Amino acid sequence: MKLKQFLPILEWIPQYNKRYFRGDLLAGLTVAVMLVPQGMAYGLLAGLPPIYGLYAGIVPLLLYAFFGTSRQLSVGPVALVSLLILTGVGEFAEPGTPLFISLAISTALIAGIIQIILGGFRLGFLINFLSHPVISGFTSAAAFIIGLSQLKNLFGIDIPRSNRIHEVIGNLIQHISEIHYPTLWVGLGGIVFIFILKKISKALPGALLAVILGILIVWQFQLHNKGVAIVGTVPSGLPAFESPQLNWEIVQQMLPLALTICLISFIESLAIAKTIEAKHKSYRVIPNQELIALGITKIGGAFFQSYPTTGSFTRSAINNESGAKTGISSIIAAIIISLTLLFLTPLFFYLPNAILASIIVVAVLGLIDYKEAISLWQKDRKDFLTLIVTFIATLTLGIQTGVFIGIILSIAQIIYQSSRPHVAVLGKLPDTNTYRNITRFEEASQDDEILIYRFDSQVYFGNAAFFREGIERLVGNRGKELKLFILDTSSITDIDSSGIHELEDIMSFLETRKILLYVTGTRGPVRDTLQKYGIVDKIGTKNFFLGIHAAVECYKASEDQFDGLWSKKALQTNLKGGYKPPQTEGGRGKSEEGKWKAEKKK
Repeated sequence: MKLKQFLPILEWIPQYNKRYFRGDLLAGLTVAVMLVPQGMAYGLLAGLPPIYGLYAGIVPLLLYAFFGTSRQLSVGPVALVSLLILTGVGEFAEPGTPLFISLAISTALIAGIIQIILGGFRLGFLINFLSHPVISGFTSAAAFIIGLSQLKNLFGIDIPRSNRIHEVIGNLIQHISEIHYPTLWVGLGGIVFIFILKKISKALPGALLAVILGILIVWQFQLHNKGVAIVGTVPSGLPAFESPQLNWEIVQQMLPLALTICLISFIESLAIAKTIEAKHKSYRVIPNQELIALGITKIGGAFFQSYPTTGSFTRSAINNESGAKTGISSIIAAIIISLTLLFLTPLFFYLPNAILASIIVVAVLGLIDYKEAISLWQKDRKDFLTLIVTFIATLTLGIQTGVFIGIILSIAQIIYQSSRPHVAVLGKLPDTNTYRNITRFEEASQDDEILIYRFDSQVYFGNAAFFREGIERLVGNRGKELKLFILDTSSITDIDSSGIHELEDIMSFLETRKILLYVTGTRGPVRDTLQKYGIVDKIGTKNFFLGIHAAVECYKASEDQFDGLWSKKALQTNLKGGYKPPQTEGGRGKSEEGKWKAEKKK
């Protein structure tokens, strides 16, 4: 691997200039202003002291600037991963305790190692097996759970923690009489205040201003003495270098959570990075390098007391809109967070937890993708069902279970689609030599003696039986007048041994009914496989054709006057590239030479 591939910063740093710096400086300041209150809020959401949310906004940001391929992606704490930490680590330790903190940091290390391994083995393509409806359903459900998890901070009541929606609602109803109204007004006020500022201008730092206003109100009216929970003393100083606690027992406990975070963080980050890349088109986001970069940010962060991080939708969008040109904007943001930890932490003493909860609620509302659900209901009910199943499973069974159900649904969808590919019966368009799907072209006509069938997929063990059964059913429905079956293989890219066996059964089926078999449009790799298994000899070289029209003309004419161009010698020498089309009567062989050359290239 070239050094520039492993360190993408080397690609753009030589061209760095003052114009870039102006954009990066403004973007870095803006992101830092957002990240300070968000980081503390997400730290609280993760079951950690809020200061750990700020720790997660330093080293990961710095490392991604060096190793990431996106120049605008902002890495750090996010709501979804924070909730995963709360629910996953919460099974083994009480939130906020030293053990809980230690396990959360160890999870970052494990998840980072997994991502580096996946990136090193170039397995980034695996993300393609998780469908968009599954991602949308999972993310929307997680947004609901995150929002509901903050009700205890918004209402000032102590309810048991849960990541199942029915349990959260049930606990809330049980304790509804215990609502602490000063806390409720502070929290609701924070939500309304942030929304109003968003309506006025998205450039306004609503979360930061809500934090400042909340601190002033609590300090002025001494609301902390009236039961409003506050952050309290926040330690100052940068995170110390510490080796995460790791042993085989911890790996076994945290591995399922780490795998889930690895998957979710890669999905989130790559989706954001690809979206921003499309707007710039001056660089390429490389999935495998992104895996490595995200892994390095998690591992590096873990040694400086950071829990797992990933790309943030909101901060990345703001970073891009504020004029970020390179990863220098992330470095500037990390420096500002560091200065905040060194000099400004005493100012957060009176910060109410209800304001942090309001920041989280506003942030996650944008994750509820109801527009996608409406669109799928109107256009694709099958994908809509997938989305709803994932959504309900995540809400009722929990975050991690919802992720794995979504993965299973995606894989099942792929298997089903590949086992039931598109097929078509073809007919001839009037006054042409072109053949098209009769269900799409009403004017396409069929000959009573000829059935033309196209199979639009590779033929492998998963769909081989479907391949045979479809042909047998169609042939059986046509009756005794059928004399010729043409198998158009132009869309078949591969055929395995199971497919060969089914093809032999089809040949026997047609032979017993005295129906002639012609094969057209066979691609080179498929033709080679048929040759190896002796299928070409069984079907007969004269029954292979470049195109459907040639096959139909051969059937209507005398077989002695016109053959399929694929002589036995041609099929054998084709493997060595030495074939030249035969010169048949009427010059037909010569006229097909161009088609042969085009076919040979395939």
